[in-house]
Amino acid sequence: MKIAFADCFSGISGDMCLGALVDAGLPLEQLRTMLAGLPVSGYQLTGERVTRQGITGTSVRVKISDPSSEPHRHLGDVEAIIRQGKLPTDVQDKAIEIFRSLGEVEAAIHGVPIEAVHFHEVGAVDAIVDVVGVVWGLRFLGVERLYASALPTGSGTVQTAHGLLPVPAPATLALLARCHAPLRASSATTELVTPTGAALLAGLARFEQPEIRLEQVGYGFGQKTLPWPNVLRLWIGETEVAGVSDSEDVIGVIEANLDDELPEILGATLDTLLAAGALDVFFTPIQMKKNRPAVKLTVLAPLDAMANLGSLVLRETSTLGVRTYTAKRLKSNRWQDRVSTPWGDILVKVKEFAGERRASPEYEDCLRIARSVGVPLADVYRVVNAAIVSQGLLGRDSTGTRLPSSASSEHERGERNQ
Repeated sequence: MKIAFADCFSGISGDMCLGALVDAGLPLEQLRTMLAGLPVSGYQLTGERVTRQGITGTSVRVKISDPSSEPHRHLGDVEAIIRQGKLPTDVQDKAIEIFRSLGEVEAAIHGVPIEAVHFHEVGAVDAIVDVVGVVWGLRFLGVERLYASALPTGSGTVQTAHGLLPVPAPATLALLARCHAPLRASSATTELVTPTGAALLAGLARFEQPEIRLEQVGYGFGQKTLPWPNVLRLWIGETEVAGVSDSEDVIGVIEANLDDELPEILGATLDTLLAAGALDVFFTPIQMKKNRPAVKLTVLAPLDAMANLGSLVLRETSTLGVRTYTAKRLKSNRWQDRVSTPWGDILVKVKEFAGERRASPEYEDCLRIARSVGVPLADVYRVVNAAIVSQGLLGRDSTGTRLPSSASSEHERGERNQ
């Protein structure tokens, strides 16, 4: 499996990401051609080879013709722009997911509904180009998984549409808190991690350094001059994890037996662990010594989150200790797609394994439709399942081979698969 590691020793921004991708082999002209399909104009994408402080790499910039004419877009405007581009569905979905995360933190910071958020800097053309370009560029280079280093915080203030704000900017800090990003102190009195850079990592990366058989390194330069090279290093290569194939990975398992805990505490603990990054949390009825009825708490966790999640179990419950071990997961390929319905496009989950493809409606999307139009959730499921079949979503795999059609309406947990 091809993977990449973002070495963010000098921080990260959207243009640094694009520069690193181009330096690693993404053709600039093909990037321009892809971006030309988006219904936005008034900008020029430039790229040049530069040498600074002894390192040679690529600087990619989005030059806006007239910054004063840039509109303040809402999330819906940005989504419409991305949907109208000639992009693979998975690229569209991931780019929109990244902008939605930006919208959610901005809404929380300003105390307004997400629909009312004005995207200022992050809704401008350069942010759209950066996000779509990075998501598409990783796909073009065949990178299936992105990892990232700890991030330097920087300090001082930054000028925004809302005036001077502290560094890291509130949106940046909120995004990094959502993904529990590891931060480290820096002597730089300037912004090192931009909101766009934080959103890209929060939506795409795991914060750990992987085992890798290194094949190439891309250097993407930022626009600031610092005492050190202001560059993002992107390491690209193949995984070197013994015994783990493209369809497998390794996760952590945390367990604790609880025979004296209030049910309300158990429910709250489940929510806390999921919010802290657990892949899944569940309870199993067990019988302990002296015939006491009890439950076994099981937490499935990313390897880099095991210590934190284990500590949370000890803090939030009455257990005196936890058991931890690692386990392999055999996984199917899965992604999100959309089907057209009388109520608009609705997300579905697609699963492909051993030559068979299945799809099921996304529960949250269906529930939103059911509540907004006042129809039973079961009716929405029936319409979406019919659309899955009628619109040919199950009819072929990524190679174009015809596949048997089979739709499932199971209420799955999205990406939190056991």
